[in-house]
Amino acid sequence: TAVPHVGREQSHGGVRSGAPELRRGLHRSHPGGVMSDKKKITEEKWKKELTPEQYNVLRLKGTERPFTGKYWDHEKKGVYTCAGCGTVLFDSDEKFDAGCGWPSFSSPIEESNIEEKADKSQGMIRTEVLCKNCGGHLGHVFDDGPKPTGLRYCINSVSIDFEKKEK
Repeated sequence: TAVPHVGREQSHGGVRSGAPELRRGLHRSHPGGVMSDKKKITEEKWKKELTPEQYNVLRLKGTERPFTGKYWDHEKKGVYTCAGCGTVLFDSDEKFDAGCGWPSFSSPIEESNIEEKADKSQGMIRTEVLCKNCGGHLGHVFDDGPKPTGLRYCINSVSIDFEKKEK
């Protein structure tokens, strides 16, 4: 188990920030993204739209058990999107086996599609990763990934969907 680098929030400016169509009722504002409108969707609507597992992770900041999610050992080529809103988050070319039991990526497709926040829960300091468009909890980012970024975006399978790349 990797230990996160405690000073990460300060060294990277804290929060990164944009995204695609929110399937749950938002309209596309421009190619490759939508206007963030987190407040339009109520928790009642989220509960109806998401599976109980997705709701627990995306909205309540839960986590799935390691080595149980559908994408931890997934090797197909394509993109991974937010399960809550469809925002494109990660490319399969950035996915690697970190041995931690969760899908791991060295970088997002667009840094503006994610948000990072300090997470002081569970008796440790980590950097939480959220979908910038819908605010859904995706996982955490650590400073123990491969070069050139040195980052490991450790993401819950239940918080993402996969879209296969067309040849």
